[in-house]
Amino acid sequence: MNTTENTKKKLTIAYSPCPNDTFIFYAMIHHLITCNEISFKVIHKDVEQLNQSARNAMYDITKLSFHAAGHLLDNYGLLRTGSALGYNCGPLIVAPKGSDLSLLSNVKIAVPGEWTTANLLLGLYLKQKPEIISMPFDTIMPAIQKGQAQVGVIIHEGRFTYERFGLTCLLDLGQWWEKETNLPIPLGCIALKRELSHLAPSIEQCMIKSIEFSQHQPEKAASYIKHYAQETEEDVIRQHIDLYVNNNTRLLDETGIKAIETLFKKAYDVGMIPNLNQKLFCDETPVNIGGEEK
Repeated sequence: MNTTENTKKKLTIAYSPCPNDTFIFYAMIHHLITCNEISFKVIHKDVEQLNQSARNAMYDITKLSFHAAGHLLDNYGLLRTGSALGYNCGPLIVAPKGSDLSLLSNVKIAVPGEWTTANLLLGLYLKQKPEIISMPFDTIMPAIQKGQAQVGVIIHEGRFTYERFGLTCLLDLGQWWEKETNLPIPLGCIALKRELSHLAPSIEQCMIKSIEFSQHQPEKAASYIKHYAQETEEDVIRQHIDLYVNNNTRLLDETGIKAIETLFKKAYDVGMIPNLNQKLFCDETPVNIGGEEK
């Protein structure tokens, strides 16, 4: 199959219903920009569902938690566009008012999925693989409110709404990470099947154009974003997009790449991802993520 035929292939693309993802892909999947004749079949799933689907390489292009990506580099390479990575945007550890961090050593902790970066950061903070209860991210705060869990790690819009559930923030894991590393926190990425790596430049250019479209004409993407959002208040949606879509989303810079490499190394050190001699991105030579150089 020649390159022209390859670019005409319809690719499955799976991403979460969160505002940052729908913002990124709106123009791309609505044919409002040119994507070099690549077409897409869209799937929306919760990020942990996407993480687990990627175990079987179910989708050609998929949103992944960076934690999941650390397990899946045999089948997927990272794209340099589309990442959720930045400052002051990490997961929060929340609990009922009057609680403190000593609670973490006595109970199982509700997290939005085993392979989420939220769970990974919790493990890095605790310096060991945590005891967890895995549940969909939008059920964690109601579960704590109802006494079904005592403490949880929340992501996405939850950082703007947890006080409505009578909860307090025990620790901002993003701020903790920044203090430990002086780096932005890598949360989620877009990954491409290894056998499609030759399409990475075209897909990345298409994503950049799609991001720029939404940035320049946000009103056109608004209804699509709101339709899928868990929190439909416009100010919450705007805060979410402003927090998770930034220059590193458009294209990872050297600091962003260093943050990802640091996250994987620390994850390996506490036993939360395997030691893989595999390239991170679709367009580079292999590197040793953890352990000694070979």
